[in-house]
Amino acid sequence: MEEVAYAKVNLALHVRAREADGYHRIETLFAFCEHGDRLRVAEGEALSLTVTGRFAGALANEQDNLVLRAARALGGDRPAAITLEKNLPVASGIGGGSADAAATLRLLNRWWEIGATDTELLRIAASLGADVPACVRSRTARGEGRGDLLSETAPDVAGTPILLVNPGVAVSTAAVFRTWDGVDRGPLGASLEDSRNDLEPPALTIAPAIDAVLARLTGADGSKLVRMSGSGATCFALFADPASRDAAAAGIAADHPDWWSLASRLR
Repeated sequence: MEEVAYAKVNLALHVRAREADGYHRIETLFAFCEHGDRLRVAEGEALSLTVTGRFAGALANEQDNLVLRAARALGGDRPAAITLEKNLPVASGIGGGSADAAATLRLLNRWWEIGATDTELLRIAASLGADVPACVRSRTARGEGRGDLLSETAPDVAGTPILLVNPGVAVSTAAVFRTWDGVDRGPLGASLEDSRNDLEPPALTIAPAIDAVLARLTGADGSKLVRMSGSGATCFALFADPASRDAAAAGIAADHPDWWSLASRLR
């Protein structure tokens, strides 16, 4: 069996407050690309994980991978041989680890024939991370609280061409949130164009290369909305049509071969 761990983007991310427990209260719009990491499962004598793909090396020394944590949270020590094809960069603001955990829950729920309901999967997901519940559903949604309080009051963006670009810089989510200036700049409204990502300014102080990516996407013909996703460093542009997206992707790949990019569509 296989499952896609769909890449997550934050179309908007408003940080409203820093709570006493150190977490932050946010309002965000989640959307998901058609592409991402891939998970496969086969029979095994024990629960195991093999990581392959372009970014496998970034997880080589990880002792407590979210995939294994998700598997144990769902099925204890039931056996399964899991392979994670790591196509998305690590610590990049597009939910790689969260999406992998969510895909693991969906995949093993079928493989082990557990029959867990959507509500039960969301409960388990919430114990694994704030973004994991949204990634379980992997469809456009509004997130509040830590991002784990979900509603489907969100714009219809399905089918929109999107280009993700990362300058090859890993950014710590915790460090970006710590650098946020604490100013509440207002709630998330109905207009996507009038929204923002409040983590862009602090992320830029940590990874200035983000600015070059945003500038390149803003200058691309046919780009409609350009923003950083999550805590960075991945940025995205929504495009009017696939041809404009593909032309931008080709130009960026030629000029910046060290940057990672993904041309996709929103689900």
